[in-house]
Amino acid sequence: MWAVVINPIAGRGKGALLGTRVTKYLKSHEIEFEIASGTTAALTRKYLQEIVANNRCKGVIAVGGDGLVNLAIQEISRTKIPLAVIPAGTGNDFCRTLGWGMDEVESILEVVLSSPPQSIDLGLVNGSWFGAILSTGFDSVVNERANTMSWPKGRMKYNLAMLLELFGFKPHHYEISIDGVLRSTKAMLIAVGNGVSYGGGMKVCPGARIDDGNFDIMILKPISTFEFLRVFPKVYAGTHVTHPAVEIHRGSQVVINAPAVAYADGERVGPLPAHATCVADALLTWFK
Repeated sequence: MWAVVINPIAGRGKGALLGTRVTKYLKSHEIEFEIASGTTAALTRKYLQEIVANNRCKGVIAVGGDGLVNLAIQEISRTKIPLAVIPAGTGNDFCRTLGWGMDEVESILEVVLSSPPQSIDLGLVNGSWFGAILSTGFDSVVNERANTMSWPKGRMKYNLAMLLELFGFKPHHYEISIDGVLRSTKAMLIAVGNGVSYGGGMKVCPGARIDDGNFDIMILKPISTFEFLRVFPKVYAGTHVTHPAVEIHRGSQVVINAPAVAYADGERVGPLPAHATCVADALLTWFK
């Protein structure tokens, strides 16, 4: 039996539409499944906890965005229950990390139902799992602002919040330890990447791999507002890493401390310090 978890309001209703496509596909292939979605995140989490306790569950198919994926991995990481992801949210960065396109519903399901899952790494920060990016600095300030805004919706809200915060933003002084080596630096942003992207395709850690047991850590040193605006578009191609203010490090244990907050996969971690570990073979899934 497969469990299908759907966030119907993800992507302004895309979750409901793709959820219907998924269930139709499973029915047409005579695959036994059960809808395991709740009307609230707490109820959905409760259903997933029950699924983990059910030895008959072949896997979980999550139809939604990064928020639903984050909820799911809290419950099924380090179990033998694999997770398949159908991208239906605004950002879908965990699905991008797995290498899937944004409209490959049937292709994903075909692979899921015909091939065994593979093990990938997950990040564990302050007791919570993340699949793609842990970050602190300018983007976290933007997230804080965006979370207080009711308009506009989707990615435009993030873009507006970025403009509102950019001109008054001050870099923080960070203490960052990578595999026990301590660094002290001023930075505009620090991203700890298990995956490649966040924010709907911004390839902040373009060299990161999800099966190598390490994070890629991107540190953006202070630059002028004008230079930031000039360089920012390059993040969508991952070519920002050639800028002299960008440092890339690798390691499996990262501790970051500063008077700042952190976010992981779009979810608020809270005030620093953040203690992050790259945990190998933490989740079973399907990736390209």
